[in-house]
Amino acid sequence: MTLTVLSALILGLIIGPLARLIVPGRQDISLVVTVLIGAAGALIGAVVVGSVSDRSGFNALALLTGVLAAVVLVVLYGLVFGRRDRASR
Repeated sequence: MTLTVLSALILGLIIGPLARLIVPGRQDISLVVTVLIGAAGALIGAVVVGSVSDRSGFNALALLTGVLAAVVLVVLYGLVFGRRDRASR
Protein backbone atom coordinates (compact mmCIF):
# COMPACT_ATOMS: atom_id res chain seq x y z
CA MET A 1 0.00 0.00 0.00
CA THR A 2 2.80 2.43 0.86
CA LEU A 3 4.53 1.66 -2.43
CA THR A 4 1.28 2.33 -4.31
CA VAL A 5 0.86 5.75 -2.70
CA LEU A 6 4.51 6.63 -3.24
CA SER A 7 4.29 5.56 -6.89
CA ALA A 8 1.12 7.63 -7.31
CA LEU A 9 2.85 10.73 -5.91
CA ILE A 10 5.83 10.26 -8.21
CA LEU A 11 3.58 9.72 -11.23
CA GLY A 12 1.55 12.72 -10.06
CA LEU A 13 4.58 14.87 -10.84
CA ILE A 14 4.15 13.85 -14.47
CA ILE A 15 0.41 13.27 -14.81
CA GLY A 16 -0.77 16.47 -13.10
CA PRO A 17 1.09 18.96 -15.32
CA LEU A 18 0.32 16.84 -18.38
CA ALA A 19 -3.40 16.98 -17.55
CA ARG A 20 -3.19 20.76 -17.15
CA LEU A 21 -1.55 21.04 -20.57
CA ILE A 22 -4.38 19.05 -22.13
CA VAL A 23 -7.17 21.16 -20.61
CA PRO A 24 -7.62 24.33 -22.68
CA GLY A 25 -7.39 27.72 -21.03
CA ARG A 26 -5.64 28.91 -17.93
CA GLN A 27 -6.15 27.03 -14.68
CA ASP A 28 -5.58 28.81 -11.40
CA ILE A 29 -4.15 25.75 -9.62
CA SER A 30 -1.09 25.63 -7.39
CA LEU A 31 1.77 23.20 -7.94
CA VAL A 32 0.85 21.17 -4.85
CA VAL A 33 -2.75 20.76 -5.99
CA THR A 34 -1.54 19.88 -9.49
CA VAL A 35 0.62 17.06 -8.09
CA LEU A 36 -2.21 15.85 -5.85
CA ILE A 37 -4.61 15.81 -8.80
CA GLY A 38 -2.01 13.90 -10.79
CA ALA A 39 -1.55 11.43 -7.93
CA ALA A 40 -5.31 10.94 -7.68
CA GLY A 41 -5.42 10.35 -11.44
CA ALA A 42 -2.59 7.82 -11.16
CA LEU A 43 -4.41 5.98 -8.37
CA ILE A 44 -7.65 5.96 -10.36
CA GLY A 45 -5.82 4.66 -13.43
CA ALA A 46 -4.11 1.92 -11.41
CA VAL A 47 -7.36 0.83 -9.78
CA VAL A 48 -9.45 0.88 -12.96
CA VAL A 49 -6.92 -0.92 -15.13
CA GLY A 50 -5.82 -3.19 -12.29
CA SER A 51 -9.39 -4.37 -11.83
CA VAL A 52 -9.60 -5.61 -15.42
CA SER A 53 -6.00 -6.71 -15.93
CA ASP A 54 -3.74 -9.00 -13.93
CA ARG A 55 -0.54 -7.60 -15.45
CA SER A 56 1.96 -6.21 -12.95
CA GLY A 57 4.65 -3.59 -13.45
CA PHE A 58 4.46 -0.62 -15.78
CA ASN A 59 1.25 -0.45 -17.74
CA ALA A 60 0.79 2.21 -20.44
CA LEU A 61 -2.98 1.79 -20.34
CA ALA A 62 -2.99 2.60 -16.63
CA LEU A 63 -0.90 5.69 -17.33
CA LEU A 64 -3.26 6.84 -20.09
CA THR A 65 -6.27 6.17 -17.87
CA GLY A 66 -4.58 8.15 -15.09
CA VAL A 67 -4.01 11.12 -17.39
CA LEU A 68 -7.64 11.05 -18.54
CA ALA A 69 -8.83 10.84 -14.94
CA ALA A 70 -6.58 13.76 -14.00
CA VAL A 71 -7.97 15.81 -16.92
CA VAL A 72 -11.46 15.24 -15.55
CA LEU A 73 -10.27 16.18 -12.06
CA VAL A 74 -8.63 19.40 -13.34
CA VAL A 75 -11.88 20.38 -15.06
CA LEU A 76 -13.91 19.58 -11.92
CA TYR A 77 -11.46 21.51 -9.75
CA GLY A 78 -11.79 24.49 -12.07
CA LEU A 79 -15.57 24.34 -11.91
CA VAL A 80 -15.65 24.12 -8.12
CA PHE A 81 -12.74 26.36 -7.15
CA GLY A 82 -12.34 28.43 -10.33
CA ARG A 83 -12.05 32.16 -10.48
CA ARG A 84 -14.87 33.97 -8.79
CA ASP A 85 -16.22 37.31 -9.90
CA ARG A 86 -13.86 39.75 -8.24
CA ALA A 87 -16.45 42.56 -8.37
CA SER A 88 -18.53 40.81 -5.70
CA ARG A 89 -15.92 41.37 -2.98
